[in-house]
Amino acid sequence: MPTRDVYTHGHHASVLRSHVWRTAENSAAYLLDRLAPGLALLDVGCGPGTLTVDLARRVAPGRVVGIDRAGEVLGDARRHAESAGVAVELVEGDVYELPLPDAAFDVVHAHQVLQHLADPVAALREMRRVARPGGLVAVRDSDYSCFSWAPLDPLLDHWLAVYRAVARRNGAEPDAGRFLKGWARAAGFERVEASSSTWTFADPASCHWWGGLWAERCLLSAFGEQAVAYGIATRDELEAMAEAWRRWSRSPDAYIAVLHGELIATA
Repeated sequence: MPTRDVYTHGHHASVLRSHVWRTAENSAAYLLDRLAPGLALLDVGCGPGTLTVDLARRVAPGRVVGIDRAGEVLGDARRHAESAGVAVELVEGDVYELPLPDAAFDVVHAHQVLQHLADPVAALREMRRVARPGGLVAVRDSDYSCFSWAPLDPLLDHWLAVYRAVARRNGAEPDAGRFLKGWARAAGFERVEASSSTWTFADPASCHWWGGLWAERCLLSAFGEQAVAYGIATRDELEAMAEAWRRWSRSPDAYIAVLHGELIATA
């Protein structure tokens, strides 16, 4: 049966704004040279669907299915696909029990999903089940402890410690990027190719955007709510972290690199 994973981020507007920013170029570049017209692709944890639609353009006229356990965001994904004029199927479902037949897809993709799961190895086994023999399972996840930023601020260090503690309290692994290779091998994959890449925000507009997102997440998203409920941080501490993000975003020296681990495994 599906496990009851807790999504550390939740679906506040500050979270969804970052999800809709994602494109194939900025979030799946490691996979793009493996895509071709006519391939069948499954996007696990598709969220509001912008990345799903972008990948669908690259495999058209192949079948593309997006699946997410949060039914409320699938409406956003459906509207985005319709406005883009791209045909995708959208299904509500759980990564541990995908409502799909064996060996149905040439590519099974998941972006920023495994880091939120209590059992990423089981999820990878299920993704392998629906991949055709010789097909690909492609995953990309953050490694929070490797985030690097300037200017330095002890309140941002505290934010990182609180975030990682909340994620671990939820049974998840915030540093998932470094573990993808081992998880895939534990799931039974023998042919695995690991890589890494970053999102880098250094210009004023992108720093203002990123810092603003995290200031809101500290105060308004599920992350902040969970931090207080678990006794990991107080409301005052979250207010201080939010102000630190706003202060960082205004600095002319602001810079942050967000490291991701990537993996392509052959079924």
